[in-house]
Amino acid sequence: MEVTDLAVQVRKEQKKGPARRLRQKGFVPAIFYGRSAENILLAVKNDELVKLYKDKKNHAFIKLIIDDGGNKKIEKLSLIKELQVQPLTGRFYHADFYEVDIKRKLIIDVSLRFIGKAIGVENGGELQHIKREVKVSCLPLDLPDHIDVDVTNLKIGDSIKIRDLKVVEGITMLDRPDASIASVAVIKVVKVEEPVKEEGVVEEGAEAGAEGAATAAVAAPAEKEKEKGK
Repeated sequence: MEVTDLAVQVRKEQKKGPARRLRQKGFVPAIFYGRSAENILLAVKNDELVKLYKDKKNHAFIKLIIDDGGNKKIEKLSLIKELQVQPLTGRFYHADFYEVDIKRKLIIDVSLRFIGKAIGVENGGELQHIKREVKVSCLPLDLPDHIDVDVTNLKIGDSIKIRDLKVVEGITMLDRPDASIASVAVIKVVKVEEPVKEEGVVEEGAEAGAEGAATAAVAAPAEKEKEKGK
């Protein structure tokens, strides 16, 4: 189990005004809570949270090193339960850290890592990734960073399902066993045919031109008759 340290500070107020001022100073308001833990209002540096999110996303075990303003610092093992983002700016707005008990199983999404090149792809097929993550239940110490999915033997029309995954003892898969993870499909080629013109159908522009020509042809003899009468 890989753990990342994150320094945070205790904040005394939770109203909108103080929270807004925290954000202006480059901090993100946060909270720590759990089954047996008391809620602790926190402030974490935005840059540190951005770096953590880019490196580990929200699956990392985080050891919060909490500075309460005194000489003693508190350490709490946690996971990011929720990370709110401002829609317009994309900046972090609020973070929820949930206490992790190493003796209690947790339910969490684990990313899939696809390895190998499918035989079906070499034969003209297309590899389709249906799932990028799977939901598992396990003790924190048994949680893997990812689960490998070998697609090498997939032929066109084949698929890998949840039940085909190989995981170590202590990990329980919670997705449906028959749910597909990846498959190789035939690449569909759409043939675009040019529209066939029906006989007797004249294009709008051509029809107008024909009418103009016919009018000119009828008008010409009339003009000649006028000239003769002069």
